[in-house]
Amino acid sequence: EVQKLNQQLEEKNGEIQQMINQPAYEKEREILRLQKTLAEREKAQATSDVLCRSLTDETHQLQRKLASTAEMCQHLAKCLEEKQRKEKGSSDDQIPTERSNQVFLQLLYNETSLQALICNLQEENRMLKQKIAHV
Repeated sequence: EVQKLNQQLEEKNGEIQQMINQPAYEKEREILRLQKTLAEREKAQATSDVLCRSLTDETHQLQRKLASTAEMCQHLAKCLEEKQRKEKGSSDDQIPTERSNQVFLQLLYNETSLQALICNLQEENRMLKQKIAHV
């Protein structure tokens, strides 16, 4: 193992001697190339950081929307359950009142709105996954 390390040390020393023996203009050219590469990497990293931060913010917003939607769904499910219990409690021959029709229509409208919202959230989620894959 010591011989192996000594060999690696000799190789590194040889590389250093080659760099020392290079003409000054080649050293300058190499330094400029390395500086340019470093600047490009820093720029790419900054861009990546901004995109990641943006995606994180969007993810948090979507999570809040999803939680809100889930709460609304639970609320609507409870309302529907209560409505069904009330309907079971009343006689089957009874004609539905206008109020119960309004509640039913409101529930139907809310369910449609929720489905549209869910579709929108799914589309946004798909787009975010594409952005993450791109990053």
